[in-house]
Amino acid sequence: MDAKICGIKNLKTLKHLIKHKHPPKFIGFICNYPKSKRHLNLKNLKKLVSVKKKKNINFVSVLVNPKKNILDKIAKLNFDYLQLYDVNPKKTLKIKKEFKIKIISALTVKNVEDVMSYKKYKDFSEIILFDGKGYENSLKFNHKFLNNISDNLTIMLAGDIKYNEKLNKYNKIADIIDISGSLETNGEKDISKIDIFLKNLNKLKNETKKKNSAYRSTR
Repeated sequence: MDAKICGIKNLKTLKHLIKHKHPPKFIGFICNYPKSKRHLNLKNLKKLVSVKKKKNINFVSVLVNPKKNILDKIAKLNFDYLQLYDVNPKKTLKIKKEFKIKIISALTVKNVEDVMSYKKYKDFSEIILFDGKGYENSLKFNHKFLNNISDNLTIMLAGDIKYNEKLNKYNKIADIIDISGSLETNGEKDISKIDIFLKNLNKLKNETKKKNSAYRSTR
């Protein structure tokens, strides 16, 4: 299981993540949602994503129903993925074709029907994100809804996940944990919380590798 740490808004935190012993695979930036305290204007966004990063780290532009002029500006920056909220399947496919970029389709979940809408996006999305309602507040939802998924998807999971909770309970339902607010203290990313989260995630990865290795050796 990998991680996406979202809502990065300053150079100090970004460099800490990039240089971390166990860096997240995805780093997200809020690009067009001023209601969020983590929103970045274009000038600051350009400064942050210009920072040199490791090849195994992906920069993600988080967008809520973006207009064409915003997408044109984002396309000129150093992003590997677009994470799209409130974008219908037809528009999502159009964006993917026009900008030739990987897509994370973000679905906000309240019920099973919300989860099953993934079928409309799966053929042109590299990742499907299941998030709680509330956008920047990322409310919790019933993760058992994901048991209804029958397709082989790369699943990203968000929704009130705590930085210090046991992550193995998500191992069977998600490939990527998306976390933001839980890593903050007084509205700012807390380096100590980030370190705890990434350490716990790396520990889980190592435990999973050992189990898989032990299983293969007994076959």
